[in-house]
Amino acid sequence: MRRLRDNNSGFTLIEVLAAMLILSVGLLGIAALITGIISSNKLSNRISTATVIAQDKMEQIRMTGYSGMPVSDTTTTEDYNSITNYSLYKRVTFTEVANPDAGMKKITVTVSWDADAHSVELKTIIADIEE
Repeated sequence: MRRLRDNNSGFTLIEVLAAMLILSVGLLGIAALITGIISSNKLSNRISTATVIAQDKMEQIRMTGYSGMPVSDTTTTEDYNSITNYSLYKRVTFTEVANPDAGMKKITVTVSWDADAHSVELKTIIADIEE
């Protein structure tokens, strides 16, 4: 006599659909994660660039020295498209005289981007050491 064999090998349609659903949810999660990583990398790059721009200005001011700086409170703005090689950034330098004390000048350099939505600010105090 012949014996009938059950042919149960393979997957049912429901199992395949369930596997596809689980896989698609996982892939969507990974896609969202990658998008977030790319966005964070872009922001980190902009922050690093803005910090370098601010540090460059601070070094220029330090090289000028106390006597080469303004004698009254001064704000200097380098608007968007005016900083060489950095058209996406705006730099504002504010000099406060006699702050925190006589013979000292407080310098604040603020670099902004994305229409001033983001910014980096560096501060320093330069003293007149010849007094």
